[in-house]
Amino acid sequence: MIFTDLTVLVAAGLIGPLLASGKVPLVPAVVGELAAGIVLGRTGFDVLDPSGQPYPFLHDVGFALLMFGAGTHFVFHRGQLPRTAMALAIAIALAVPAAFVIDSVLQLGRIPLLIVLLGGSSAAVLFPMLEERQLRGPNLAFVTAWVAAADSVTLVALPLALSTGHNLAPILLGDLAIVGLGVTVFLLGARLAGRRTARLLRKRSRQRGWALQLRWAILLLFGLAAIAEHTHGSSLIAGFGAGVVLAQLREPKRLARQLSGLADGFFVPAFFVLLGATLDLRGLATDPRALGFGVLLAGCAVSVHVLAAVLSAPSQRIASGLAASAQLGLPAAAAALGLANGVLSETVAAAIVGAGVLTLVPAAVGVALLARHGPDDVPRKGPQVAPSAPTL
Repeated sequence: MIFTDLTVLVAAGLIGPLLASGKVPLVPAVVGELAAGIVLGRTGFDVLDPSGQPYPFLHDVGFALLMFGAGTHFVFHRGQLPRTAMALAIAIALAVPAAFVIDSVLQLGRIPLLIVLLGGSSAAVLFPMLEERQLRGPNLAFVTAWVAAADSVTLVALPLALSTGHNLAPILLGDLAIVGLGVTVFLLGARLAGRRTARLLRKRSRQRGWALQLRWAILLLFGLAAIAEHTHGSSLIAGFGAGVVLAQLREPKRLARQLSGLADGFFVPAFFVLLGATLDLRGLATDPRALGFGVLLAGCAVSVHVLAAVLSAPSQRIASGLAASAQLGLPAAAAALGLANGVLSETVAAAIVGAGVLTLVPAAVGVALLARHGPDDVPRKGPQVAPSAPTL
């Protein structure tokens, strides 16, 4: 009954947009999608089994497209480089002692993972919140550059943080193979983009509805993921690397819209619904240790980002730090990888995702503060300067 299962999955994914459709959104769409999965999955009525076909396939493709979208945010901001590097370095430096404190209290034995989670941000969550407010100004440019850089660095580090000692070398070799192919595709794409044949193919594709650029983008994504599948490389790196290549080749907005339809229309909501169905919040509610871990992780992540902003932001420091603390894409990736690799229990994975959801409250406060009329960030009409999230 594959179409019955797909109907349930698509209907559950609509909960997110419905909750976020008001003039003042109740929650970000991804939170609603997670909540729908939680209600239908192991925590709730247990009518959606994420291990049954075709759900594992949809979960993997949705995860790849989610990371693909994160990679498209990787744009080099030369003017913001000094402050961005300072903010990221300070956040990571503060995350190290905080990770040791959390581990000493809860004895999780995952200090590298804690450092990554504490120092990271989620562009997929923050950028739509900024775009809704239509902000501009140098302080916003700093926040978006910082979040994009933090998202990029921590997503690359996440698979290594979840690895065990005996499989570190194979993971590195697989990831190097993925990066090598990605760099090769970028160099070839940059060289061939201006050729007459390439221009002719793009023209014919637009005229005849072939969607050739979308096909090439999906081929790149699946090709890099295939390397991860046949080696010990990470599908996270594959998806993220494909997005980076696309961003650096500066593909047209038409392609971004096509990818958004493919990802946002089905696969990414399906991933979040299935992730929610996998989580065991009943176990979290009955495990004070795991519940305390989630609350402590969220509080420390917000504190790390606020302190980093106080020491590096050009202005509106508290607001910038609160906004940059937004997390959900990174915790969702950590939970998905940790569960798939068997290195995280269901309750710990649920606590990590729960911590990401908790950071959305101070992040929303930070965005509201940035939206106040001032010399740095004021609402405006017309095109938006905040980077978009085309596939998330």
